[in-house]
Amino acid sequence: MDFADVVQTRRSVRAYRTDPVPDAALGRVLEAARLAPSACNKQPWHLYVVRVEATRLALFPHERHTWAAEAPVVLVACSLPDDAWVRAWDAKNHADVDLAIFTEHLVLAATAEGLGSCWICAFDPAVVRAALQLPAAHVPVAMTPLGYPVATPDPRPRKALEEIVTWR
Repeated sequence: MDFADVVQTRRSVRAYRTDPVPDAALGRVLEAARLAPSACNKQPWHLYVVRVEATRLALFPHERHTWAAEAPVVLVACSLPDDAWVRAWDAKNHADVDLAIFTEHLVLAATAEGLGSCWICAFDPAVVRAALQLPAAHVPVAMTPLGYPVATPDPRPRKALEEIVTWR
């Protein structure tokens, strides 16, 4: 699949088959994330690969996200704000920006592998911290289930370029 196809076909998947994710495919997804750019190449991130069912369920204790725990893998992306580049003019810490780039590399690579994913930021960080026994420096920012989709969701509407781009 070429890059344009990956971008066109990426969807937020909310129903997964129970088939395991092959180690080789998971490795390629993780490698794509590892290669993501970051401000001043600080790479202020850490990823948790959760395959154990009990731990996946502990990450999503509320009914709202039980579908996510049903995927064979859940990836938990944590930022490391103390390791991130900070812009001198306004003290803007770029840990979350860098983590977003890292995570997008990950979900695009998953799409290229035929895997589904879904960015999840609506979670209780304290629950995630407890379930994974995170070090204090690891801040959970985003999670995604990872697995083969039950079905391919329809595309969601997107704004026209004219609405989001200004030419000067």
